[in-house]
Amino acid sequence: MVNMSHSISRRDFLEKSATLATLTAAGESSSRGAGLPGGRTLRLGGPIFLKSDDPGELAAEHRRLGYRAAYAPPVKIDDTDRIKAMIKEFAACDVVLAEVGAWRNMLDPDLDKRRENLSYVQERLAVAEALGARCCVDIAGSYNPTYWCGPDPKNFSEEFIDATVENCRNFIDAVKPTRTKFTIEMMPFNFPSGPDDYLKLIKKVDRPAFAVHLDVCNVMNSPERMYNNSAMIDECFRKLGRWIVSCHAKDLTWEDYVQVCLREVIPGRGHIDYRAYLRGLAGLTTDAPLMLEHLKTAEEYDEGRHHIQSLAREMGLSFGVEGA
Repeated sequence: MVNMSHSISRRDFLEKSATLATLTAAGESSSRGAGLPGGRTLRLGGPIFLKSDDPGELAAEHRRLGYRAAYAPPVKIDDTDRIKAMIKEFAACDVVLAEVGAWRNMLDPDLDKRRENLSYVQERLAVAEALGARCCVDIAGSYNPTYWCGPDPKNFSEEFIDATVENCRNFIDAVKPTRTKFTIEMMPFNFPSGPDDYLKLIKKVDRPAFAVHLDVCNVMNSPERMYNNSAMIDECFRKLGRWIVSCHAKDLTWEDYVQVCLREVIPGRGHIDYRAYLRGLAGLTTDAPLMLEHLKTAEEYDEGRHHIQSLAREMGLSFGVEGA
């Protein structure tokens, strides 16, 4: 395992984040308190298409769309004023910052790229901490030399697992987050690929700041799981629920092909049991956001959002926004 070069020092990070602590705590008291016991008021979020850098305008646009959760807008750890403004404006609209995405290959076979990626991911965790976001999220990575999240025979090896544990511990020990969590997404052909793998990872990492970002579609890596996706979703929430801090929303459909081929589609056009998904979210003790992703246009996001909102209403659930 390579040593990671820190993009910011621990002292610098503490000095920057200390100035934000009071404001962040105020935002959390407003936004986190909005969830009802048992998750009866849920949070939905997704990308927006408003061309603006103004935090107030961005927060208001999320609420206009019926969102009470957001992907963190772009910001650097040293942009203290912008971080303050984002915390203030999003909290004022009761829109939580669900996640800061890292999305770099932490196990790149090229050691120079790996060092660069690890430094980037650590800084993203620091940003999530400064913002008080629910989590910083990445995948464990891949030993695939050409595709950052692609398959490789070593992606379930003990070497892969040990390196992932070391990476997670290093980030958490360097940043020492108290207002955010570091999370790994399960992937179809990389560790962890299911709830039992993730339980193993939680035990090995052994840090309170390590949590779960759930994307149920990424767990559907076999016909058995896909045919029985309702039960698989229930199992994810049953085994991982206490650690879930944010979730992704998309859907899967079968391709007409001789080999197993699943394709992401707009929620409602595929076979994922969203009633089971919403039921699992409603059963959590926290209001973990459900975040739409991987669609192309505002119209596609509208369709997916309306489908999820409609199902929630049928189930007697609310996203805490009028009409949603």
